[in-house]
Amino acid sequence: MSPSACLRRVQELERAGIIKGYRAVLDPDQMGKGFAAYVAVGLSEHTKMAQEAFERAMDATSDVAECHNIASAFEYLLRVEARDLNSYKRFHTEVLGTVPQVNSITSYIVMGSPKDDRA
Repeated sequence: MSPSACLRRVQELERAGIIKGYRAVLDPDQMGKGFAAYVAVGLSEHTKMAQEAFERAMDATSDVAECHNIASAFEYLLRVEARDLNSYKRFHTEVLGTVPQVNSITSYIVMGSPKDDRA
């Protein structure tokens, strides 16, 4: 395929909304975020207002790389990136621990990532 035909195809996919954007993949260690954990969060209330308040709190912190509302025994699954375990502990107590909607927190510490298609 010629470069101009390839560009036209990419532009068509962008206009159709199939390509939603582009991103740079940063090295977490180089960014000072070499510690990662998945955090399951249960809420004390199951209302739209409680969910929106929790989501605003997670959006306001740079430690939360991803926040997913899921169908499970808990309401949210977070991907948290921090400098180290002590930094994560601060996030756990000073952020999650102060959000009134949070009822339960279960942390899953990432030991390694043999497959990561985000990169």
